[in-house]
Parts: sequence; C-alpha cells; structure tokens
Amino acid sequence: MAFADMILDDLLQLVAQGNTEALAQLYQKTDKAVYAYALSILRCAHDAEDVLQECFIKIFHSATYYKPNGKPMAWILTIARNLSMDILRRRSRTVELSENAWLNLAAADTTDDDRLILTSCMELLDETERQIVVLHVVAGFKHRQVAEFLGLSLSNVLSKYHRSIRKMKRRVQE
Repeated sequence: MAFADMILDDLLQLVAQGNTEALAQLYQKTDKAVYAYALSILRCAHDAEDVLQECFIKIFHSATYYKPNGKPMAWILTIARNLSMDILRRRSRTVELSENAWLNLAAADTTDDDRLILTSCMELLDETERQIVVLHVVAGFKHRQVAEFLGLSLSNVLSKYHRSIRKMKRRVQE
C-alpha cells in the first residue's frame, strides 16, 4: 500500500470516530480529485461543487462503513460517482461545461499543457476517455488505479489514454 493511501486510510478511521479535524485534512488532500472527477461526469461546475460538498458530508456519516483495504480514493470516488449519477438521473440531460470553467479548474496548479488537455477533452473525448484523462492528469492517479476504479483492464485504460492524447495532439497541430 502506498504511503498516501495509508494516510488516507488513517484519516478515514479518525473520521469514523467523529474527528472533524481529520475530515478537514481528508478534504484538503482529496478535494481536487473529487471535484475533477465529478466535473468529468457532470460537465457542470455548479453540480460538481454540490457533489464535492455532499461527498464529504456522506463520508463523515458513512466512514464507519469504510473497510481499510488500501484503496481509500476508490471508496471516496465511488461516493462521488454515485452522487454524480443521482444528479444525472434527476436531470435528463447534461449541461455543457464552458471552456472558462475548465480553465478555472486548471488554473491553480496546472500548466498550460494541462489546461489545453482539459479544454480539448470536452470537445474530442467520449465520457470514458474524458474520465481516464481527468483521473490521470488532474487527479494524479496512476493508470493502474484508474483501471481499478473504472473497472477496466489496465491495457484498455492505457490504450484509451494514449488514443485520447493522440486525438488532442492532432487537434492542436491542426
């Protein structure tokens, strides 16, 4: 188990005991990944912010059910995915995310290349490709972790990731 996963496991155990400081630390360590993942599904910044907040409320109330298995981010992102899917079910269509919203997401910690990838994702990639790129580039997950979380094979994730990058490079070259 990676050191970062051990820290998140420990924080989740403290949250399960009602420790709000641990929840705040967990939030600081995972909020960007949760927001980016929700945004990749919902394509609406307002809804992604709602999911971010609801996710941590749900984590606080459900942490006692978390079983430390070395995959705390998968558990957290599963909550975010379920909340996002609830929103999609409530509204029958997705809302297009403006380029500015993606740039605002990327502005804080990313390079110009990352911003270009995020912008291009919205235009070129299907939902699975977009999720793979966002989870890898924005949230910083390794391809193996992305594969586990999305329930895909590692070779499938790698293939889709590289195909997505090629699509975006072609767009930039045009």
